[in-house]
Amino acid sequence: MISSIWPNQQNLRSEVSKTLMIGGPVIIAQLLQMSMNFVDTVMAGNLSAQDLAAIAVGGAIYFPFIMLAAGVLMALTPIVAQLRGARNFGDIGRNVRQGLWLSQILALPFFFIIRNLGVLMSLMNVTPEIIPVALGYLDAISWGVFPIFAYMALRFFSEGLSITRPGMYFALVGVFVNIAGNYVLMYGKLGFPEMGAVGCGYASSLVAFVMFGCMLLFTATFDTFKRFELFSSFKLPEWSYLKEVLSVGVPIGISSAMEVTMFAVVSLLMGTLGTHTVAGHQIAINFAAMTFMVPLGLATAITTRVGNAAGARSFAEARKRGLLGVGMCVIFMSFTALLMFTFPELITGIYTDDSSVQSVAVELLYMAAIFQISDGLQVGGFGALRGLKDTKIPMYVNLISYWIVGLPLGYYLGIIQQIGPQGLWMGLIAGLSIAGILHNLRFHYLTK
Repeated sequence: MISSIWPNQQNLRSEVSKTLMIGGPVIIAQLLQMSMNFVDTVMAGNLSAQDLAAIAVGGAIYFPFIMLAAGVLMALTPIVAQLRGARNFGDIGRNVRQGLWLSQILALPFFFIIRNLGVLMSLMNVTPEIIPVALGYLDAISWGVFPIFAYMALRFFSEGLSITRPGMYFALVGVFVNIAGNYVLMYGKLGFPEMGAVGCGYASSLVAFVMFGCMLLFTATFDTFKRFELFSSFKLPEWSYLKEVLSVGVPIGISSAMEVTMFAVVSLLMGTLGTHTVAGHQIAINFAAMTFMVPLGLATAITTRVGNAAGARSFAEARKRGLLGVGMCVIFMSFTALLMFTFPELITGIYTDDSSVQSVAVELLYMAAIFQISDGLQVGGFGALRGLKDTKIPMYVNLISYWIVGLPLGYYLGIIQQIGPQGLWMGLIAGLSIAGILHNLRFHYLTK
């Protein structure tokens, strides 16, 4: 099949190389972002169970807001990629300036919402003594929404031009700032009071300011960007440009939020099945999340490469690039599926030596192995569709796949039919498989 799409093997190798060159730094940046959450968890766990629980609860509430905003601003990547393919460099600068305005327009209401979530925690039956600490953590981390949203706008602009290494370098800077900030503010060093989870929130906000500062300095001084005149003039928000970013980005944001909340709801349902089940589920889902970073990074490259071709009105080339990118996602996820099938005990042994937890985690790793290919298909297919700026239909596909099929089926099998954690994961497999098939059929239809 590959040879029929790419009869010229040299061109095939060139396209694979370009996809990896774009996607590789994004993969590393995503893993570095995950490592910050790991550091927060470990450092809070060394303070107290209350601080750890507050960060877990606060982070679970905060993360969907970040995903929603990231999805909306991610529209800049295909917009910039298509404009570059069309050689329309003047509109690139205008769209990026409007994207920065949009980042702050989104940040303002999110800032106030994140600081006023006490009622939601009570409705979620969060342990009362955890709530004030979690609220303090959210108050502290809320200051970071303004810089982190602006950072994402500039990062997605850069990725639209296939320049992805800066995001990787600045994420690495963020890791070191996060560790130092946590140490000083959480543990009360260098004259600061010991603030625990609240200090972790302030450290995360500090990371956001540092990463934005680095990205802003790079964007303003990088020679390749000077032709776009990003900061040559000041203009108020212009609806004609904001409208396109919103029309492409809002469905991406909603799609991302739906997928994240599906996994979050499954985790909550696991809580009704016992402590060992929750722990085993956490191990399996954490390992699956790490393997997912690779196709997620490749999806950014697919969006950019497809967007460049679509902007140049070369839809045959867009089709070739999209299919190759999806194929690369599936090949990698097939490898990780084989790894999970072959060495599940070795993987779970890294996390725990509790035999009861290990037995649950091993069973769920077998389930995770099944949905690896589906996950690669759906994220790769969605990335290809983003490159075409086709996001509304994929949003409806995700709604049907995750919330009408996946979650209800998982609840029915896992809870009502009492199959247990495997039943809940059957719902995940069904949802991801339907999304993966439909996204790729959609891309096939639009580019045939």
